[in-house]
Amino acid sequence: MKPIVIIGTGLAGYTVAREFRKLDKDTPLTIVTADAGGFYSKPMLSNAFALNKLPEQLINQSGAQMAEQLSATLIAHTPVIAVDAVRGIVVTDKGELEYGKLVLATGAHPIQLQLKGNAAQEVLSVNNIDDYAAFRARIDAPENARPVRVAILGAGLIGCEFADDLAGAGHAVTLIDPGTRPLAALAAPALSEGLQQALTARGVRFHLNTVAESVERLDTDLQLQLADGGTVEADVVLSAVGLRPDLHLATSAGLATGRGIVVDPCGRTSAPDVYALGDCAEYTMPHGGTRTLPYIAPILPAGRAIARTLAGEPTAIEMKDMPVLVKTPSHPIALVAPAPHVVGSGSWRTETRGAQHICRFFDANGVMAGFGVSPHDNAIRQALLGELGKTADEIAPAG
Repeated sequence: MKPIVIIGTGLAGYTVAREFRKLDKDTPLTIVTADAGGFYSKPMLSNAFALNKLPEQLINQSGAQMAEQLSATLIAHTPVIAVDAVRGIVVTDKGELEYGKLVLATGAHPIQLQLKGNAAQEVLSVNNIDDYAAFRARIDAPENARPVRVAILGAGLIGCEFADDLAGAGHAVTLIDPGTRPLAALAAPALSEGLQQALTARGVRFHLNTVAESVERLDTDLQLQLADGGTVEADVVLSAVGLRPDLHLATSAGLATGRGIVVDPCGRTSAPDVYALGDCAEYTMPHGGTRTLPYIAPILPAGRAIARTLAGEPTAIEMKDMPVLVKTPSHPIALVAPAPHVVGSGSWRTETRGAQHICRFFDANGVMAGFGVSPHDNAIRQALLGELGKTADEIAPAG
């Protein structure tokens, strides 16, 4: 019997494996990964400094423990080079591997900025546990003065989470972003302005409406030259400008791709017996169109549905709106961002209750298509979720 092969040992890959094993104890299961295969919570990477968590403390189970738990064969430290979807072959740097069915859970890569300067190669990104270990080592380097000066490129979700975390750990943080406010692509103005105020109160400095053009090594310092003529001195530079779905295996296999690997409602790609989920996937949405969903919440229903389909029971992924909880303790936000294609034709409306802001996004037809709230609690989130798809006249006050 040819095995089911899963490429990737993040939450997406391991969720499919766990859910499949609940349904099928016997079919051979092989998991291939370029790293050691340890299981950890990726969201913890952006709030581990304030908790003083070392990289090894973030790993819940080793690759060997996961393989034993799942009755699976783990092939670790083995990059996959290509997929031959016609022959049903996975090509690794150690040889070929046959599959009966294949699951791509390869995630996404950090977007690489084209920076000038003799220290451009010293700019770090954090997208996995090994990246975090390298970043942590740079922060903890004995030659750095305390507090360590950290320049973060990008004031989106990850950039703001790292800024709050590092500032909470006592480091001097500067956020640099081309937008007019942090978290501008996801949150209502009232929420992102509140976040900026909270981070500023925590000691974070902002350079908005500009970008870094070059990074130069000047003795022990790194100097960033900004497009607006300003400069920032730092000990460490972190790029957090976003992620791009990993499409290299999909391209090698001739799969249909857009921004991500296009999958049908059951998670199937354009090739027979090949599935995809997680940050690399572009999901078919219930009301039409496709969309990447680079968040944790959609992985769980996608993993359960794909596992059932692999076990012989075709199952559509239950695509519900699920709030993203922004891990910025100084200004915690819960939000469901409106789809990118409706943002330009709609508007935010803000309701203020003391220190709390409840923001609803209405599309061009007056239908609620997103929201954000800070500070948040479960009752408010659930009430706002129930309002999605309604008009303003149909909505009672939340909470």
